[in-house]
Amino acid sequence: MRPSGPQRPQFASPLTSIEICAGAGGQAVGLHNAGFDHLALVEWDADAAATLGANVGGWPGWTTERAKALKPMDVKDFLDSDEYRNLGLPQGELDLLAGGVPCPPFSLAGKRLGKDDERDLFPEALKIADALRPRAVMIENVRGILEPPEVFIEYRAWILDELRKLDYMVPGVDPSSSPRQQDLQMRHVWRRLDAKDFGVPQLRPRAILVAIREDVLKEKGVEFVWPQRVARFQASVVGKLRRTMRERCEDFWDKNQEGEFPSSGDRTGKDVFYEWLISAKKAKDAGRGVAPTLVGGSRKHGGADLGPTRAKRAWGAMGVDAMGVANDRKECTPARDLFRPAGPMLTVEQAAIIQGFPRDWDFQGKKTARYRQVGNAFPPPVAEAVGRAIAAVLRPEHREELLEGYVMDSNVSPAVKPDPEQMEIPVSAVSPGDSAGYDRRGDFVGARG
Repeated sequence: MRPSGPQRPQFASPLTSIEICAGAGGQAVGLHNAGFDHLALVEWDADAAATLGANVGGWPGWTTERAKALKPMDVKDFLDSDEYRNLGLPQGELDLLAGGVPCPPFSLAGKRLGKDDERDLFPEALKIADALRPRAVMIENVRGILEPPEVFIEYRAWILDELRKLDYMVPGVDPSSSPRQQDLQMRHVWRRLDAKDFGVPQLRPRAILVAIREDVLKEKGVEFVWPQRVARFQASVVGKLRRTMRERCEDFWDKNQEGEFPSSGDRTGKDVFYEWLISAKKAKDAGRGVAPTLVGGSRKHGGADLGPTRAKRAWGAMGVDAMGVANDRKECTPARDLFRPAGPMLTVEQAAIIQGFPRDWDFQGKKTARYRQVGNAFPPPVAEAVGRAIAAVLRPEHREELLEGYVMDSNVSPAVKPDPEQMEIPVSAVSPGDSAGYDRRGDFVGARG
């Protein structure tokens, strides 16, 4: 039994997946935990690819040597690559094509150029789907592709039309109806899910597209049903970070910020911990125990911090100084990282915990690069929930086991949710006019997953 959830399912016939735009592995971790065996992981960012290589060596089909040999690859090159050819995968045999295509074309923080943005990789995902014809397709993106519906409704309809041509079961959409009505018609395959509903202590709405081949649905005799939330209580920042925050503070438990025994009036590591704990508990008790959306920022603009002004205020109420990211525990500079007047800063490890990563997930690269991988990730518990719902279609005999602990959607179209409390904005506060000028290889969501 994994500490964070149910045991990984085992099937007599393994479920297979290929993941594009895999980033640092957030979606991959979730799908692995849902029972999918990854045949390939495609990611162009060197640091994120190194992170994948440092972690997946023990997964089914992966050895340490194969994982270490994983190299950055542009998704546009995948179908012409030796990695693809060496799979020898017959068309129609793959269970799942998954990915988190770049977000800037649809982000609320940018110009929202959609299909006119050179960073839009939906067409590449469709090309790969055409070549592989997997039983299911799962594509993750920012909520901006869904909200407000009138902005990208025509492009979304085009994507569904292309999937329909590939024999995926997608709803018919009446182009003469209002954007809101068209959006509701698409809800069977395209939903917004909020991370906080899946045991992740963070406001992180994501847009998820799931399409399943029509022949698979007919053969299995079941429908895909969306997970709504986990049945257990909502996670909180104080609950998730208490252990690691205490560990960091215990290194200076009876010392001041100089690492020396305190003089009168000096704060100790013990003081820092309990000051943080009191603030974090008060925030939780006031109904504000869930963190703002972590954002990864640009490789070209600014350093790492925990988001725009509104997010910083929310972190401050939880006893965290959000003006930067702390050094790792073993490299702690106490005055900078822990003994700040507004409270300790978070380490990359703690930010990853807030995203739902397992604690032992080993991020590669320098601190800022590692934080950006975390901030751009798809929370593993959300990916796992959707992955289990897909697996419940492909392996209906395991449906009860797969969906245990989740509240599943009814067949009634959900009501439109209100906007979340925290908008996703680049950490460098780049203006909308600047964002469209990023190179696709350097944009602020390059290291997806």
